[in-house]
Amino acid sequence: MRFVIVTGMSGAGRSTALRILEDAGYFCVDNLPISLIGKFSELIYSGTSEISKVALGIDIRSGRTLDELTAALEELTVAGRSYEILFLDASDEVLVKRYKETRRSHPLAQEGRVAEGITEERGRLEFLKKQADYIIDTSSLLTRELKQELDKIFVQNKDFKNLVITVLSFGFKYGIPTDSDLVFDVRFLPNPYYNEDLRKLTGNDRAVQDFVMGFEVSHRFLDKLIDMIQFLIPNYVLEGKNQLVISIGCTGGKHRSVTLANMLYERLRENTDYAVRMEHRDIAKDNVVKAH
Repeated sequence: MRFVIVTGMSGAGRSTALRILEDAGYFCVDNLPISLIGKFSELIYSGTSEISKVALGIDIRSGRTLDELTAALEELTVAGRSYEILFLDASDEVLVKRYKETRRSHPLAQEGRVAEGITEERGRLEFLKKQADYIIDTSSLLTRELKQELDKIFVQNKDFKNLVITVLSFGFKYGIPTDSDLVFDVRFLPNPYYNEDLRKLTGNDRAVQDFVMGFEVSHRFLDKLIDMIQFLIPNYVLEGKNQLVISIGCTGGKHRSVTLANMLYERLRENTDYAVRMEHRDIAKDNVVKAH
C-alpha cells in the first residue's frame, strides 16, 4: 500500500499533482475532512480493499480543522499505517503572479492582498512542510517537468532528489532573472559576437564553445565557479533549500553565457545527489528583436 498526502501552498500545483497521480493509477481524494482521515485509511488498509495506491489532497481550505491534522497523522502511525507527505511549494513572487494571471482569490486573502494571504498560509502550513518526505518547488517547473519528477518518485520508485538545481543562461540587456539565487557575469570573457563566422551561432555550437574555451581565463573561471558551487550545495541542503537557480549572464545571452552554462551543467550532473536542469532563457531573443 502506498498512501500519499499531497499538500502545499495554494497555487503551487497541488491540484495538478493530484491529476498526474490519478493518471498514474492512484486513487485520489481531494480535501477530505480531516476528521475522516482515520476512517478512510482504515478502509483503504483493510484486507478487503483492492486499492493499492492512494493520494489524499489536503490544503488550507480545511480551515481550523487543519490543526487536527497532527493528531490524525499520529493515529495513522500508531495504527501502523504508513504514509508519505508530498509538499508543493513556490516562491511568494511566483504565487502572486499566478493568482494575478488566473484572477483567482487566495483562500486566506478575503478582502486583503494576495501577498498577505500567502504569508499567513505559509505560516500555518510550516508544520506540514517540516514533516514532508518530498518537497518540490514548482517556481520554475513546467507541468511536464513536474510530471517527470512525480513519475520518478511515485511510479518508478527512484530516490528523490530533494534539491533541484537550475543552470540558467541569460542576457543582461534583457534583465537579470528574478528567481536567481546566484548570478555570475561572464561579460569579461572574449566575445564571439565580433567574429562574423560565429555571430549567428550560439553557445550550443561547437565552434562557439571552442572559441570561448580557447582562453585560459575561461578555464580558470569555470574551475573556480565549480569549486565554489560544490562548496555551497551541501550547505544549502543543510539549510533546507530545495530549489537553487544559478544564472550565468553575458550581454545577449547567446554565446558566452550559454557556453559556460553548458559546461557547468555537464559537471554538476555527474553528481547523483541532486537533480540538475538546464535553461537558456535568451538564446534566441537577438534573432527575434532584429526580425522586428
